[in-house]
Amino acid sequence: MREILIVGGGYAGFYAAWGLEKILRRGEARVTVIDPRPYMTYQPFLPEVVAGSVEARHAAVSLRRHLRRTRVVSGTVTEIRNGDKSVTVRPSTGPDYTLAYDVLAVTAGAVTRTFPVPGITEQAFGLKHVEEAVAIRDRMLTSFDRAAAMPRGPERRKLLTVTFVGGGFSGVEGFGELLSLATALLKYYPQIDSDELAFHLVEARDRILPEVTDKPGAWVVAALRKRGAHVHLTTQLVSAENGHVVLSDGQEFDSGIIVWTAGNAANPTVHNHTDLPVDERGLLVVRADLRVGTDAEPLPGVWAAGDDAAVPDLAAGRPGATTVPNAQHAVRQGRRLARNIAADLRGRPTRDYSHHGLGVVATLGLGHGVFQYRRLVIKGLPAWLMHRGYHVLAVPTWERKMRVLAIWCTAALYGRDIVSLLSVQHPREAFTSRGRPRAAERTEEAPEAGPGSTMSTVSR
Repeated sequence: MREILIVGGGYAGFYAAWGLEKILRRGEARVTVIDPRPYMTYQPFLPEVVAGSVEARHAAVSLRRHLRRTRVVSGTVTEIRNGDKSVTVRPSTGPDYTLAYDVLAVTAGAVTRTFPVPGITEQAFGLKHVEEAVAIRDRMLTSFDRAAAMPRGPERRKLLTVTFVGGGFSGVEGFGELLSLATALLKYYPQIDSDELAFHLVEARDRILPEVTDKPGAWVVAALRKRGAHVHLTTQLVSAENGHVVLSDGQEFDSGIIVWTAGNAANPTVHNHTDLPVDERGLLVVRADLRVGTDAEPLPGVWAAGDDAAVPDLAAGRPGATTVPNAQHAVRQGRRLARNIAADLRGRPTRDYSHHGLGVVATLGLGHGVFQYRRLVIKGLPAWLMHRGYHVLAVPTWERKMRVLAIWCTAALYGRDIVSLLSVQHPREAFTSRGRPRAAERTEEAPEAGPGSTMSTVSR
């Protein structure tokens, strides 16, 4: 039986394995997915997890539950050697080992791009994984609890200050949703005034949301500022040591929550630890049919899709264009990857990947959104409803669709849950702290602790 090995269980990897299960006949090939996490993260829901509009577990799709004919290996691929058709796997515990393959599909996701900014590694959260979104939300809720019991002053002001670095979709959506949550919390905390909230969005370019045109992007900036946010364009983060934010425009302030969403970088394994061809950005060289290599020199039995593949964008209409690393392409590339692998195994011709997008849509917080398709732009509540409608249809499996829809309906009737579970990150504290300060107090005094609280977690 031929071995099909899929490196990465994100969008492209999950949909490729899911598609192969439906296409392959029993005994035709065995599919293995390798990923350090036992689930696929539906990243468009992470901003709503931050805001408490989506339950954290509902943004994760279990690989073992939904890939029933696929072998799921929990581990990280640290090296790919196509010369001898094998990969090195590093499990969470135990020594590294080698797995052989006949067909390889590289769908490892990108990692967060970081820069040597002092304090970022110690202070910042990323926004690529569920645990990071949960930690941001719990930190916001705990900050309100602590601030309400304090007199006005520098420490209280720091607790109520939030800084997002990066004005792409992930940063703007997370920023807008957390701003929406903080604004909604004010009615439960009469001790805190709205003018005490300080939300800062820092972007190095002269505009945010590069996926939309200039006018919708400018409207988003104006809408956020109208809601009390500070949007710093053509500005860079210089330092964040001990939560003290220094910006390149000269502004300085203390921030209790710092979130880094400044773009993606190629997966280190793909970039540095493989004998497969990569381009100057560290992305795999891929043909239009998702086979690794060039038209002149294709690599038999090696495929790639998703964020780490430089897939030609046939719909762009210009030579040399590659697809942008987003969920729309990763999902569709995963499906095409499954069909092409099966066709190649059976000696049939493959088909090129081509996708004409239907526009972009972003949430900016409860009841706020923006949608653009070519020259058509929709703003506000209708765009927000379109965002929710699209993603409840796009999230894989009916089980997840129904769970998310149920949470939204419950929140519409009773509001969002505002209980912080920050202490969950240290579950043994309550048991071991008898006679000492309470677990929650010590947890709050150590902001660097907990999953997803440093950029090193994002890069793993």
